[in-house]
Amino acid sequence: MEASSSGITNGKTKVFHPVAKDVNILFDELEAVNSPCKDDDSLLHPGNLTSTSDDASRLETGGETAPERNKSNGLYFRDGKCRIDYILVYRKSNPQTEKREVFERNIRAEGLQMEKESSLINSDIIFVKLHAPWEVLGRYAEQMNVRMPFRRKIYYLPRRYKFMSRIDKQISRFRRWLPKKPMRLDKETLPDLEENDCYTAPFSQQRIHHFIIHNKDTFFNNATRSRIVHHILQRIKYEEGKNKIGLNRLLTNGSYEAAFPLHEGSYRSKNSIRTHGAENHRHLLYECWASWGVWYKYQPLDLVRRYFGEKIGLYFAWLGWYTGMLFPAAFIGLFVFLYGLTTLDHCQVSKEVCQAIDIIMCPVCDKYCPFMRLSDSCVYAKVTHLFDNGATVFFAVFMAVWATVFLEFWKRRRAVIAYDWDLIDWEEEEEEIRPQFEAKYSKKERMNPISGKPEPYQAFADKCSRLIVSASGIFFMICVVIAAVFGIVIYRVVTVSTFAAFKWALIRNNSQVATTGTAVCINFCIIMLLNVLYEKVALLLTNLEQPRTESEWENSFTLKMFLFQFVNLNSSTFYIAFFLGRFTGHPGAYLRLINRWRLEECHPSGCLIDLCMQMGIIMVLKQTWNNFMELGYPLIQNWWTRRKVRQEHGTERKISFPQWEKDYNLQPMNAYGLFDEYLEMILQFGFTTIFVAAFPLAPLLALLNNIIEIRLDAYKFVTQWRRPLASRAKDIGIWYGILEGIGILSVITNAFVIAITSDFIPRLVYAYKYGPCAGQGEAGQKCMVGYVNASLSVFQISDFENRSEPESDGSEFSGTPLKYCRYRDYRDPPHSLVPYGYTLQFWHVLAARLAFIIVFEHLVFCIKHLISYLIPDLPKDLRDRMRREKYLIQEMMYEAELERLQKERKERKKNGKAHHNEWP
Repeated sequence: MEASSSGITNGKTKVFHPVAKDVNILFDELEAVNSPCKDDDSLLHPGNLTSTSDDASRLETGGETAPERNKSNGLYFRDGKCRIDYILVYRKSNPQTEKREVFERNIRAEGLQMEKESSLINSDIIFVKLHAPWEVLGRYAEQMNVRMPFRRKIYYLPRRYKFMSRIDKQISRFRRWLPKKPMRLDKETLPDLEENDCYTAPFSQQRIHHFIIHNKDTFFNNATRSRIVHHILQRIKYEEGKNKIGLNRLLTNGSYEAAFPLHEGSYRSKNSIRTHGAENHRHLLYECWASWGVWYKYQPLDLVRRYFGEKIGLYFAWLGWYTGMLFPAAFIGLFVFLYGLTTLDHCQVSKEVCQAIDIIMCPVCDKYCPFMRLSDSCVYAKVTHLFDNGATVFFAVFMAVWATVFLEFWKRRRAVIAYDWDLIDWEEEEEEIRPQFEAKYSKKERMNPISGKPEPYQAFADKCSRLIVSASGIFFMICVVIAAVFGIVIYRVVTVSTFAAFKWALIRNNSQVATTGTAVCINFCIIMLLNVLYEKVALLLTNLEQPRTESEWENSFTLKMFLFQFVNLNSSTFYIAFFLGRFTGHPGAYLRLINRWRLEECHPSGCLIDLCMQMGIIMVLKQTWNNFMELGYPLIQNWWTRRKVRQEHGTERKISFPQWEKDYNLQPMNAYGLFDEYLEMILQFGFTTIFVAAFPLAPLLALLNNIIEIRLDAYKFVTQWRRPLASRAKDIGIWYGILEGIGILSVITNAFVIAITSDFIPRLVYAYKYGPCAGQGEAGQKCMVGYVNASLSVFQISDFENRSEPESDGSEFSGTPLKYCRYRDYRDPPHSLVPYGYTLQFWHVLAARLAFIIVFEHLVFCIKHLISYLIPDLPKDLRDRMRREKYLIQEMMYEAELERLQKERKERKKNGKAHHNEWP
């Protein structure tokens, strides 16, 4: 144990020179002391093309020693002993040679070992392999407060009463007759992640005897080693000057082309994982997580966290939790749909619509649209009933409560994960200032109250002016979205007449549906085009604000992109839900756009069918496109890279590349990290909750998509992307606040959809006030007799305006020209004292709608707040475990220290160095 910290590694004695934390050595004399490697390109190893794959060579050399076997797998230095912890890539033709040389000298001065190798494909590409010895890992792990295991956990089992114990025994007997849980992974295939069952503490070299160290080479796992090396590289100078520091700046100015940790070998194997075991953790993740054959099983989150880090592990934990919570929502939504399907034959309203052969509806557009029988919209009335029925209100309330329960239980789930992954007490260290911020405000400095060091300072007036300009840019882009929606509205009002005059009878008879379908597809294309523009504008505005740190920049960019995408995706849906057919006027006095185009009316069966089509098409197309781009783009890029290699080297023999070259040919992770993954799911969450009253199948579509999404993302991370740096995080960040905002907005929008868009309130008013059961307190289907006739007003055809008078006189219906037609509204007949004035029923319906909105919102918000209050953020058993752990850690530390002192005393006695005059 003591020898492990003295600098003896791999059987060779090294001289270790400690370097001060804030000092970077820039002298050539220290090169030979700190590293056996040289920086000149004359010592580069060009590498060899072999005819055997890495896996095959590893299997064939089973009798070789470990260093000889390690040489062939591409994960170690040429000596087969030093594991590669990080890779830097640059081109020899790059002019930033001096910066790289200084940077690499300082890398060796920090104690890191370095080796260079040229690419097999392009000799201009140089790979710099970095290895962190034990001494460097220990020193920086202590500085970074890396928590490491030191004792096995002693789980606290609460006392159970005899009655509860008997119940547990009976339940366990019953479970024996049930099949094993098919969703759980086979424990035999998963590794024993020791650190998950151990108490952890910040690593300390002085108390190294407290920690469980079986092997120094594996004590720090690969993800932790890469994180430590990256931490070192971010603090190394490449030029003289306080701002000339860090790997990120060298990547930005092009000194290095790429920087990444290595994958742990190949993700495929010729042998089965059940018979021969996993080749490495990457292979294990592919078989147990990224493979399509395990789509129904739980995710191995501990293994994901070990390989990719806590930040990515939390994303997949959240995605899995969200997908699991979608099961009850999808089941209830499907129940609402099936309820509408089973009650379709008993629905009085759809029956009356289908039987209304004698009711002739007024044209829905000028001149070219003909008169039509109400019975022609029978199919649409039945489809509307599938989504707009008696269970819709219950489902809207359920989804509002579901959103709250989902967020509250996610907080509890996150707390459990944070405890298991040692994130409870973890706090982000003081972030570094962004290089752009330093360059902009380097002339003006102020003392940092935390570090006590001078740092660049942004004046309040400058910050406010930049925020105002940024807010103006956001407002302008939102206006661009509204203008695009306005263009879609103009398209709809113009093409209704065009489709009505179409030669094909199928399109001519369904002109409104054809208009809605084509408008939705055009709207989707506009959404995808504007998304490209939004990303550039969001980058421009965020950089204009000059955020101080990377987290501030990420939060600002995230908020802008979400606002842009949300408005872009939902603006047309809001128009259809709340404005379509609301301000059209009535026959003879239509409201017109620019005094030319008549505003679009709802379908005779209602506006809800348009909203359902909008949501269904956008949701399906958006999710399909996202899944294609997420997986299809990197697959095509990687295929193209392999194709170029085959063309250059031929296909006569199988080419085997070292692991660093394989990973370099993969696609890098998105520049914004997990932003795209989170944004896709958050927008889907909005579709699932905001207009769910109009489309109860949205949770089911989201569930089916997410089951595929988890495996797509897993496949992408494991096989198509370079291994991302393992980052730590306690939660999902700003996305949680956005989810809460969507949950509040969903209550308001669903209240308005039920009250305004659907016919739920007019039917309720008719049943209790105007129908056959008026005054009896009933609202069954028998009480809806005559509703269709009561909801239609009468218009005298002679009162049509000249520009809206139809070409047909309607004689094809009865043989004589029509005198009257009907339209959806509550207005007086043409021969009344106030022709076409609002009836009393209209005001009753309006008052009922407003009352419903107020009651629904207050009721649901009260339920949401009550649920939030009743569900604690920390589970009780977790709170007890945390408190007991603190107690046990103190006891263990005391016992370990006492044990060490007793051991030292015995050794002194054994060596004859004991003092006989000790105090008794």
